[in-house]
Amino acid sequence: MQKRVHFISIGGAVMHNMAIALHKKGYMVTGSDDEIYEPAKSRLEKHGILPKAIGWNPQAITADLDAVILGMHARANNPELEAAKNLGLKIYSFPEFMYEQTQHKKRIVVGGSHGKTTTTAMILHVLKQNQIEFDYLVGSQLEGFETMVGFTETSELAVFEGDEYLTSALDLRPKFHVYQAEIGIITGIEWDHINVFPTYENYKAQFEIFAKALPANGALIYCASDNAVNELVDSLNIQARKIPYTTPTFEVHDGKVTVIDNGKAYPLQIFGTHNLQNMMAAMNACKEAGISTAQFFNAITTFTGTAKRLETIKADKNSMVYRDFAHAPSKLKATVNAVRELYPERELIAVYELHTYSSLDKAFLPHYANSMQAADCSAVLFSKHALEMKKMPMLSETEVAQNFGNNTQAFSNKEDLYNWIQSHYSGNENLLLMSSGTFDGMKLDF
Repeated sequence: MQKRVHFISIGGAVMHNMAIALHKKGYMVTGSDDEIYEPAKSRLEKHGILPKAIGWNPQAITADLDAVILGMHARANNPELEAAKNLGLKIYSFPEFMYEQTQHKKRIVVGGSHGKTTTTAMILHVLKQNQIEFDYLVGSQLEGFETMVGFTETSELAVFEGDEYLTSALDLRPKFHVYQAEIGIITGIEWDHINVFPTYENYKAQFEIFAKALPANGALIYCASDNAVNELVDSLNIQARKIPYTTPTFEVHDGKVTVIDNGKAYPLQIFGTHNLQNMMAAMNACKEAGISTAQFFNAITTFTGTAKRLETIKADKNSMVYRDFAHAPSKLKATVNAVRELYPERELIAVYELHTYSSLDKAFLPHYANSMQAADCSAVLFSKHALEMKKMPMLSETEVAQNFGNNTQAFSNKEDLYNWIQSHYSGNENLLLMSSGTFDGMKLDF
């Protein structure tokens, strides 16, 4: 009999991808939301599962539903959620449903404060190149994958990007705890999501819980180049195998990176020390899935990266313009250093938007000190409207600039930032644009 599931908040990035994945698997899928934007709207419509109307509809919750999947966007008093509770239906957050679908499979979960999407994407790319079947969840649209979520009936392996943010309005556990990893990865630890984890120790404890939950026959793959991760792993008394990784041997010539393994050179399409460390995390995970080192490196040479992660938006002989999703201090530093490392002689302009709750918090700003130090000049944008919407204390351009240091200029108006970029970027420099947002809608025609 065909299974029926209903998505409360179907328009979310992961939620609409999961809805499409289940539809393709043969489930009867319905859903609702109080807002659905592109590309979710068109993608749901293409598969015939776009809600007929915007808004919550408790009448859509019927006793014959096999499951209700609750998105993070939905509040605890959502009328459809109340209806589902009253009917005694099975209610899952999307992490719980991911586990439910894969509980009999070997689960690789990629955790860490940075590099999760890229590392997960690398693992998926190599598995696909080696024709190994898998279920997956990744936080970005990847080339060669129609959806960010995928299910199969016959695979024995599942690979998840393990976000440490909360599971749902009803479940305040970090998502990566819910997946119950057998193979766990920690790429790095740097305080983030301060609205949920008010202290660094509280945030770091989530990774300890993640590691301690690994089974005795499992493994913890961790970045030994990250001091916080090393300190945590050294303190752990766990039965799971501990597998450290560091930066591999590599060379840079004319803006191209080559990694050396077992005496053989492999040309890469990625760059930066941080990305090379992510690659080694992926290599160790793929070993756990039966991939040899040679098979891994042969496949990774064709990996081109993920959307908005050091994505090239302009390239010529005199200039590169990159867009990156970086938002935490360590991500900024790693991204700026990566571009500097690739083009040490060319002038580098770095631009960043304060967009997340943590980045806009006045008390958190000192963590950004010298995060763009490797750039020749740098600028930061923040939106006063965003602060008002989040009901956060107003910032001044002076205090933001002072916290970043390194002669960084701060702007609260996107037109002023655009003019600053135009005055510094002549087409003979590298330009790096970093934000998890849209630069307040600023045009990016550089």
